[in-house]
Amino acid sequence: MKHTTFRPRLGHSALLLLALASGLAQAADALPSIQQQWAVCQYQQTGKAKESCLEQLSSQAEQASAKEAFRTDLLIWSAIVKSTWAGAKGGLGALSLVKEAKATLEIAIKQDPKALEGSAYTSLGSLYYQVPGWPVGFGDDDKAEQLLKQALAINPSGIDPNFFYGDFLLDQGRKAEAKAYFDKALAAPDRPGRGLADQGRRTEIRERLAKL
Repeated sequence: MKHTTFRPRLGHSALLLLALASGLAQAADALPSIQQQWAVCQYQQTGKAKESCLEQLSSQAEQASAKEAFRTDLLIWSAIVKSTWAGAKGGLGALSLVKEAKATLEIAIKQDPKALEGSAYTSLGSLYYQVPGWPVGFGDDDKAEQLLKQALAINPSGIDPNFFYGDFLLDQGRKAEAKAYFDKALAAPDRPGRGLADQGRRTEIRERLAKL
């Protein structure tokens, strides 16, 4: 009897350990899962399907960030997904989403400006040049350039900071400068686990280079 009583207790402990390990694995996997799904939404969906994909992912990203508020990387990605959703949604109705993303990125910068190699600066800078200026929105080209240069100072060879600064320069009509940054973005090293995102970004870079 003593032996049979002991075995269920051991099994219960094992189940608790498995549950804990599973919970930790889910937490650890939250970011790559969000990043992968973002790439699917962004580069493999179009129209209303894309908007719906990003809306659902935005809710998931917010929940993941709320569970681990100390993680600046999840905070940044919550903002990235929301701002991408706003872009897919379009119109003045998306402005509230963009403002929320902006506020989140500002918090992330205060929390850890170098998180994800300065990605908060890249994302916030991109919002400043893509959003309309006052009185409709908060757009500001000078602020955009300042933030994008801060991102490049942290991650000078990264695909995203070079792409977005190149895109900003193209938007400003500074084509020769834009080409230099697009070329650098195109030559950026692959990011582990971000194959679909890198492929999609390089397609965007080539499209812009073709305009030059």
